[in-house]
Amino acid sequence: MTHDSTRQHFVVPAALSGRPLDGTLKTLAQISWGDARKLIERGKVKVAGTVVLDGERRLRAGDVIEIDPHARRPNASPIDRSRLVYVDPHIVVVDKPAGISTVPYDAGERGTLDQLVAALLPRTRGKGPPPSLGVVQRLDKETSGLIVFARTLGAKKALAAQLRAHTVHRRYLALIHGRLEKTTFRTYIAQNRGDGLRGTSRFGKEGQLAVTHVEPVRAFENATLVACRLETGRTHQIRIHLAEAGHPILGERVYVRDYKGAVLPAPRPMLHAAELGFVHPVREAPVKFDIPPPQDFEDTMSGLAAHAKTDLGQAETPQGAQVPARHSDVRGRVRRRQ
Repeated sequence: MTHDSTRQHFVVPAALSGRPLDGTLKTLAQISWGDARKLIERGKVKVAGTVVLDGERRLRAGDVIEIDPHARRPNASPIDRSRLVYVDPHIVVVDKPAGISTVPYDAGERGTLDQLVAALLPRTRGKGPPPSLGVVQRLDKETSGLIVFARTLGAKKALAAQLRAHTVHRRYLALIHGRLEKTTFRTYIAQNRGDGLRGTSRFGKEGQLAVTHVEPVRAFENATLVACRLETGRTHQIRIHLAEAGHPILGERVYVRDYKGAVLPAPRPMLHAAELGFVHPVREAPVKFDIPPPQDFEDTMSGLAAHAKTDLGQAETPQGAQVPARHSDVRGRVRRRQ
């Protein structure tokens, strides 16, 4: 630890690697949980030179934490127009950053993705509050990637019908513990699987049917990059299926209760919605979008790559399963399926 006037600097030791920022700050600065969280929420804490507002962000050994009690509270939106992948009068497709809830969980919650996106869209009737968006799918707070909102009631109904019919293409990338071969998980997910945790019912066909198709993309020493295609879209479906198979996602904090192996560090659950395709609700033409993983996902893979065993062969990998390279013009890219 070093001091610069009222600033404090800490280097995360190996013993605290993988722990969340708020708990690490509490330990290193010897302050209370409440004080640690207030400092983070008010923009007083930087990690590796960047302000971090998420107290649950996982840290690595060697990360430099800076506390500046006099830093100004950040007031910029966590998303900007570059996150709008596609916009028309009927729908908007967004590249969601990790750390933002899709919709409010409480009536007074602010700063959720639907609110932030609505504020970026042009008002169709002059002045007044931004229009509300129709929510047809959700991504977990810590999941990054593609999500679609409806801008009209008709579009919302059409997209919801496609989701119910399981015709929406949703492909995720995940970094998981251990090695996993190509497989399909087909279970019934219940609010309480029998031990107080959401998961596969232990009492037969209770809950909702959940189907996830998984294929390995790249193998590392103790981890695997996998592609997950959703046939259904239940809450936490991918996380539950992988964890119950003994391969929780790196950075998982909930569905890791039964995992007995060594936990690999990651700043958040490493899950990214890489591809999204559906029939346009008005034009009735198939559209497909893709977006590469964000920097924290790539950095976690780079850390694993130092001990990588192999890239899985094309024969074992579905078409397009490679992680796409990051392009400066990737936002706004749309491919029409033939």
